[in-house]
Amino acid sequence: MSNVELSERIHLSPPQTMRRVRSLEERGLIRRYTALVSPQSIGLDVMAFVMLTLDREHARNVRDMERTVKNFPEIIECHTVSGDFDYILKVVASDLKSLSLFLTDRLMQVPGVASTRSMICMEEIKPQSGLPT
Repeated sequence: MSNVELSERIHLSPPQTMRRVRSLEERGLIRRYTALVSPQSIGLDVMAFVMLTLDREHARNVRDMERTVKNFPEIIECHTVSGDFDYILKVVASDLKSLSLFLTDRLMQVPGVASTRSMICMEEIKPQSGLPT
């Protein structure tokens, strides 16, 4: 929403509202602004959740692996998790063949990656949105 709409909603003047928003940005409470684009509209018809397990021998180089993973545009989310896996990744691809090639030729070649397990998303029921209020 625009600054004017926000200021009306919270009953502050537009300049006061802008100062508060800038303060939230500077303090890191607002991390970024983004447009949520439909993946299918840009040819990304496959979404998968990939559970990744680290090779324990490479555990001390985990930050190197994380930096590499951050640079893969196919990975749109990456989270460390508890349980049987070390990370869960949200991956997009144009088709199943592209996903398979990404997993085998790129992700599995990253030093420190021991194994992956993938789940293909059949249908997105509740897409990404803002935080609950």
